[in-house]
Amino acid sequence: MKVSIIVPTYNERENLEILVKRISSSLRGEEYEVIVVDDNSPDGTWKLAQELSRFYPIKLIRREERKGLASAVIDGFSHATGNCLVVMDADLQHPPEVIPRLIEAVEGGADLAIASRYIKGGGVRGWPFFRRLISRGATWLARLFLTSVKDPMSGFFALRKEVIEGADLRPKGYKILLEVLVKGRYSRVVEIPYIFEPRKIGRSKLKGKHYVEYLEHLISLMRYKGKPQRLLKFAVVGAFGVLVNEGLLFVLSELMGTHYLLSAFLSIECSILSNFILNDLWTFKDRGHPGIRSFLKRAIKSNIGFGAGVFINLLVLFMLTELMGLHYLISNLLGIAAAFIWNFLIGVRWIWRKNNYKH
Repeated sequence: MKVSIIVPTYNERENLEILVKRISSSLRGEEYEVIVVDDNSPDGTWKLAQELSRFYPIKLIRREERKGLASAVIDGFSHATGNCLVVMDADLQHPPEVIPRLIEAVEGGADLAIASRYIKGGGVRGWPFFRRLISRGATWLARLFLTSVKDPMSGFFALRKEVIEGADLRPKGYKILLEVLVKGRYSRVVEIPYIFEPRKIGRSKLKGKHYVEYLEHLISLMRYKGKPQRLLKFAVVGAFGVLVNEGLLFVLSELMGTHYLLSAFLSIECSILSNFILNDLWTFKDRGHPGIRSFLKRAIKSNIGFGAGVFINLLVLFMLTELMGLHYLISNLLGIAAAFIWNFLIGVRWIWRKNNYKH
């Protein structure tokens, strides 16, 4: 399997030679090429790449205008001759010694192998609290709406060339992997743990505008996958469930004289059941598997998952009202919002999950 390693660069002259030497050492005996896609770096990174190409299998793509990391990777894909493509940064935060493990995973049957910071054995060194918080928040949003992958924000991954052939890749900013996860053609994903190293030379390219670009990218990918429509359907079903709950509670308590606690229990259970049926037939109809056994399995999961959502609602209500002194109506509203997010997440990731991910 020939390997093409795509390395987007901008002002990475001090790191490039070290990176290339470490790649060469890690892939000794392997057939590979390093595709350096440089956005006309003022520090002459592209000149150094030309010099290094005399001694190492380097292919240089010099872009006269700076266009950004994600588009650089796309250009690198188009010039790759290998059937296994590796994407990594040039700043040495992605250790080249992990590359053989990514290649091994692809050779072992994975369509996509991701170097992951957020599975057992992975991690981050040298990040301040705010950077960690931002990374976790961005990862949580991607996992909530787009993918099951633990580290969908990783910039270090390998894939079979067929995964992106014919895909209309239009990434924004830095996060090319998200684009591949949403638009690529694959069936098996593997995550390999690694430690994200602190940058030792040069300055980070991450700016405030990239956070905005990420949100724009996230929204565009949600539209591509039809996620806003799914979320809206889920909200409509949830609103109907509230009507079922309130209506049945009134009938049982006021008209039939049932104790209000028993009425509340029966009402909640009926609303969970009605929500499950509507979501199964409408919101997640593309993910339902035929057969009564599969249907009952999803129903049991729904009862457990959505039941936990009720507990989350009550817990948030209690904590915000009793411990933080908020008005109970405001607390309840926030509790409903927390439960809604939980229910949607548990629906996408567990009850109606797509079974194409392993790590």
